[in-house]
Amino acid sequence: MQSMQPHIPVLRREVIKYLAPQKNQNFIDATVGFGGHAKLILEKTSPRGLLFAIDQDPVAIEEAQKNLKNYGNRITFINRNFDEMGLLVRKWPVPEISGILFDLGASSYQLSSGRGFSFLKDSPLDMRMSPNVKETAEKIINRWPAEKIRQIIWQYGEESMAAAITREIIRARRIHPIERTGELVEAIEKAMPLREKAKRKMHAKHFATLTFQALRIAVNDELSALENGLKQALQILSPGGGIVVISFHSLEDRIVKQFFRESPDLEILTPKPVIPSEKEIDDNPRARSAKLRAVRKK
Repeated sequence: MQSMQPHIPVLRREVIKYLAPQKNQNFIDATVGFGGHAKLILEKTSPRGLLFAIDQDPVAIEEAQKNLKNYGNRITFINRNFDEMGLLVRKWPVPEISGILFDLGASSYQLSSGRGFSFLKDSPLDMRMSPNVKETAEKIINRWPAEKIRQIIWQYGEESMAAAITREIIRARRIHPIERTGELVEAIEKAMPLREKAKRKMHAKHFATLTFQALRIAVNDELSALENGLKQALQILSPGGGIVVISFHSLEDRIVKQFFRESPDLEILTPKPVIPSEKEIDDNPRARSAKLRAVRKK
């Protein structure tokens, strides 16, 4: 396996502030990743607090097990999607659950993993966060009808150039299948007027960002998983417990905001989303678009 780059957990102080883990309490990390936030929670809940650590990416689970080996039998690792949380947690014999954390989006590792998440690295167009996911970005790009491709780029990417990008994708795939990220980037670039590319560059945004985001969301059915995961989290959380969600784009944040506002059982702790400080963004550029929302169950 390739060497793993150091993973820096986003908004770490804020996660601990709003989850407020105490001695011997039990928590769920719905997206454990490499275990950065999990380690902070386990430190606060020692000596006997338990953690239910979920991640759909088998590589993440493997790395988290290594990084958290010192916490031994206090952690239960589960390699599944958090939208199955309600069912999975039935096998976790704890009297109460004091908090649940969701850290959404692709991790730094996934972006550099060669699975097609990044437009900066030429690799196969895969984008699956779990090998159990049936669809790949390559299948969507080459087999889906034009209107469906346009719709996901527009809806999930909020990409204003969705129609032009789709036309270019269809033109390119007629010549030969689009199988690699570099080929997709080339098609997007051809569809993007110079003026639009310059405008995005000025705002430090790559012209392919929104299309890649849209495909990743579609491949992994991320928005539906988030809605289901939030509903289940509310059901299994003990009264007085907290839910903290870190999101990285507006569609996720909108779902979280709406769910929290419409749930009479929840007290909102963050009327406005909490964002990283300038210093954190300098130290960890991935934090730039992060938004944290937190609630407590009544």
